[in-house]
Amino acid sequence: MTIRQKLEIIQKMLGLTQTKLAEKFGVSFVAFNSWWTGKSIPRPKMQASIDELFLEVTGQKIIPDDQLTAKKNVLRKKMREHKNVVNNIIANPDIRDQFILKLTYHSNSIEGSTLTEPDTAAILFDNVALPHKSLTEQLEAKNHQTALNYLFDYIAKEEKIDEDLVLKLHSILMNGVRPDAGVYRNHAVRITGVNLPTANYVSVPKLIPEVMVRINKKTKDIIALSAGVHSTFEQIHPFSDGNGRVGRLLMNAILLNANFAPAIIRQEQKQLYYTYLYKAQTKEDQSQLEDFLCEAVMDGFKILDRTDVR
Repeated sequence: MTIRQKLEIIQKMLGLTQTKLAEKFGVSFVAFNSWWTGKSIPRPKMQASIDELFLEVTGQKIIPDDQLTAKKNVLRKKMREHKNVVNNIIANPDIRDQFILKLTYHSNSIEGSTLTEPDTAAILFDNVALPHKSLTEQLEAKNHQTALNYLFDYIAKEEKIDEDLVLKLHSILMNGVRPDAGVYRNHAVRITGVNLPTANYVSVPKLIPEVMVRINKKTKDIIALSAGVHSTFEQIHPFSDGNGRVGRLLMNAILLNANFAPAIIRQEQKQLYYTYLYKAQTKEDQSQLEDFLCEAVMDGFKILDRTDVR
């Protein structure tokens, strides 16, 4: 496979422009474009970086156990540095607003929202109505803000993560958007773009409580638990719509409950996220999803520490 072919696949999977991809490799657009057109060949070290990213985005890269363990240990250290993450978020409006903005913008964008981050900020914090954007997208943004505020307060009260919370989050997210807000689906569904069977709708009321039991079992590996629950929840696909957003909120409930920062899964990483999620669901290997989640939680800690500049 040529360098150009690998770069094309990387670009497609990450959803980046050539300019952004050049930035990711730390080179100028001119240098990157010369690789693209075949006018020059990357140096061996850069070719190794291209190969490594290619393996990563195509789900072929194996994460060494020691590397994943090291990342988890870093997160545990960060967790211990913060006495109470959720109370810190609630007590500091700037941190709270940053989490609400990032989580709302990226989660809705992953699901197809056309709102930009500035659009989202205007809707959430200035109560601006944007005439050039759909009312549904704007309502979904406000609903996500409400759901996050509810979740922060819920975890702060040390309430149990249970089925009622899942249904409540869905009812908030889909309020005014769907008539079945807060209700499990009563029909079959397919996950677009993948060959992955979802649960029979008759089984959903039985399967979700089983997931809740799993959440509430004691474990030292919160990242593995979060990744495993998320992949299972998304495959069950309990609702007619909103499964991805509810699933990510549930995942962040698990993290917050264990005093970890919320995971910031960015929309520009959508294809990578989906690739690792699908591998966890079909190959019984969630190491890449866990590794991805470690990076997303670290981004959350950067917001908490006010060091995030993106």
